Amino acid sequence: MRVLAVDWGERRIGLAVSDPQEVIASGLKTLLVRSAAQGVQGVVRVARELEAECVVVGLPLLMDGGRGTAAEAAQRFADLVREQSGLPVETYDERLTSALSQRRLHETGVRTGHAKERVDQGAAIALLESYLTRLKVRRAQEDAP
Repeated sequence: MRVLAVDWGERRIGLAVSDPQEVIASGLKTLLVRSAAQGVQGVVRVARELEAECVVVGLPLLMDGGRGTAAEAAQRFADLVREQSGLPVETYDERLTSALSQRRLHETGVRTGHAKERVDQGAAIALLESYLTRLKVRRAQEDAP
């Protein structure tokens, strides 16, 4: 099954997709949007084009695990994607994915101040990698005797 990961933002939406075996997370072009409606339409379009069977939207929780205004906005976005796509949409803790993305880019010599779209793409990749790992663990636990 292909999973589409979404690093939601009001102006930029980072995207990543898994391979059908749910092993590899590949970054996609970051969507530049002017409204939530445009963002939802873009994500739904990409999900359909890639034949994704599930969408995972990053939930920017507070460091203490609570939900702030950004998490509430991401939840509303996820709900709209679910309604308009008809696909299962999950939210997943995305704390520190942007920091991880920035660190990965720094390690390869990329200046993140001029590469915000790549940071968002990298955050979506990190989100998807974490989600796929959790999915494997959950399935292994379900299959255990």
